[in-house]
Amino acid sequence: MTLMADEIAEQPVAVARTLEALLPLRPEVRRVAAGRRLLLFVARGSSDNAAIYGRYLLEATVGVTAALAAPSIATHYRRERDLSDALVVSLSQSGRTEEIVETQRWARRCGAATLAVTNHADSPLAAGADLALVTRAGDERAVPATKSYTAQLSALAVLASSLEDGDTLAKELTAVPDAVGSMLDTDVEAVVDVLARARETLVTGRGICLGTALETGLKLEETCLRPVRGLSYADLRHGPFAVVDPDVTAVVVAPGDGPLLAPLTELTEQLRDRGASVVGIGGDQRLRAACHAALPGPGLTETVAPLALVVPAQLAVESLARRLGLDPDSPRGLSKVTQTDPDQPDSGGVQ
Repeated sequence: MTLMADEIAEQPVAVARTLEALLPLRPEVRRVAAGRRLLLFVARGSSDNAAIYGRYLLEATVGVTAALAAPSIATHYRRERDLSDALVVSLSQSGRTEEIVETQRWARRCGAATLAVTNHADSPLAAGADLALVTRAGDERAVPATKSYTAQLSALAVLASSLEDGDTLAKELTAVPDAVGSMLDTDVEAVVDVLARARETLVTGRGICLGTALETGLKLEETCLRPVRGLSYADLRHGPFAVVDPDVTAVVVAPGDGPLLAPLTELTEQLRDRGASVVGIGGDQRLRAACHAALPGPGLTETVAPLALVVPAQLAVESLARRLGLDPDSPRGLSKVTQTDPDQPDSGGVQ
């Protein structure tokens, strides 16, 4: 048993603890966000993929305009901006990634309200924010982020539920911990067989589940040392589709419902028609039937499905790494400490 496998298995508890701790803070979130028309996410690495989920969730379900900020505007170009109508949400598992901490400071100087999502209450990021949503993932010892990532998704779902009219999201979140647990027994061996033979790997998705697709690609790269291209299927169709051939293994990540299921199913069938080996994660029976191997998704609505949909992908990546003779806990050239620029202080923790 690897540390990564242990921490994947801890996710139902980590998500439940995080939701229990953060849902009562919804009035505080509304207070901090009051009067702010724009929401900007600041993140890197896996946290960036979590932020993509947050962006789509807020825009699609709450109607809040959201975008991903470019930290280099603050840290390298050092340009001041008028952010008086913005809520800036900074994500860092450790809360100590200097680029993210510095960008949050910059946002406050520019007039933004600030909210931190971190796994460490005593971190500079938490201390410097107007409000900190501290996740309850517990210490993560494997280098690849698993339980800290799903805890971040939980925090972002709480953020969205704080800003919606009504309690739809909050009610949907009650089913998430059990859904995460149901994914832990997924049989991933057929998918691992396909991925182990891959020469070129492409991962695609769109909308609320795009972040899950990109996170799957990141995990394949960092844990299995496989070059992976991660694309929205909209971007895939604008040129890169031309390179799809029998040398390509395509991983399609899809929700079980919602407006993007049918287009992703059609894409899956077209990828197979072009000779690609196709792996599905989530979707419905038709999508999975078009795949050479597939992993089922959770029985959750599209809005909260990413909190559990990533779990079978994590299981497959961990198993694939071992199949390839690699240590999934300590990928080559990586550590739990990540700073974007070598000259920044080594402040500990992952992003």
